[in-house]
Amino acid sequence: MGVFDFLRVFRVNKSISIDLGTANILIYDKQRKKIVLNEPSVVARDRKTRKIIAVGKEAREMLGKTPASIEAIKPLQEGVIADIDSTTEMISYFIHKIYGNSLFKPEVMICVPIEVSGIERKALFDAVKGAKKTYIIEEGRAAIIGSGVNISKPEGSMVIDIGGGSTDVAILSLDEIIASKSIKTAGNKFDEDIVKYIKKKYNLLIGDRTAEKIKKELATALKSVNPEIMEIKGRDLESGIPNTIEVNGNEICEAIEESLYQIVNSTKEVLEKCPPELAADILDNGIVMTGGGSLIKDFVEMMEKEIGISVYLSQNPLDSVVLGGGAAFDNKKLLRTLQVREN
Repeated sequence: MGVFDFLRVFRVNKSISIDLGTANILIYDKQRKKIVLNEPSVVARDRKTRKIIAVGKEAREMLGKTPASIEAIKPLQEGVIADIDSTTEMISYFIHKIYGNSLFKPEVMICVPIEVSGIERKALFDAVKGAKKTYIIEEGRAAIIGSGVNISKPEGSMVIDIGGGSTDVAILSLDEIIASKSIKTAGNKFDEDIVKYIKKKYNLLIGDRTAEKIKKELATALKSVNPEIMEIKGRDLESGIPNTIEVNGNEICEAIEESLYQIVNSTKEVLEKCPPELAADILDNGIVMTGGGSLIKDFVEMMEKEIGISVYLSQNPLDSVVLGGGAAFDNKKLLRTLQVREN
């Protein structure tokens, strides 16, 4: 059974936008004009029977803490579906959680990284089998719409969308993507960088959730004279017993510096592809940064310094993709440019 096969026809047309993020899944209900779901993209299942035990927040609490009989997994890796069955069940679970037995066949807008393959797009369509109509929109395009930029105008706009699994950089005009690049360096890579740094410098092993907490509280793109300090706990690799150490913001800046510059360099690459007619527009309009990774302290300032163009943070950096996906339903011209499947 597909995600929406169990749904009956609702009395009103229902349009929902889904941001299938590597870290979180968000669902926006266009009729309610609100985000109705924001949960971790995590599923816990029995290793033998493959039966789903927990989804979302409850499953995330199990990461790194499950017994041998249970596995907690992230079915979305680097912005795309790594486990189609778990993704389908996860979406089905969340839809039922929101709407219960008030059933319908909605129009669905799926937000994906810019450079997903044809096979990955098919997997995404299959994951929402049973919807009345399914559109696929690139996250970069959705993110800039959700940031309040009108991309229908005959002028250049630019976005840097730093999600959990991927970063999309794009130049847009007249509803279309003119130049773009998608890389696998994003929020999860910052977490990996922190884990590796702590392990190498302090011989201490920390988990992904600890690394994420360090990133949110300490990570900075520019070193400070008086960096913030944080106490962290992990397992000492020599003694094998738990240990506590202190790390500061400058150390975390050093840990993620290479990944930050990969995003900077990708931005420069896309700018080099920019048609001269649009370059002046981008100089005038600036570049919008969005996504969870854009919240790294001083990252906007660092980006501005490195590329020499005004950069500003989206008003809704964590929600811009799903909000833009919802707004896309109102742009008939844009809809005609999207890949669509009708059922």
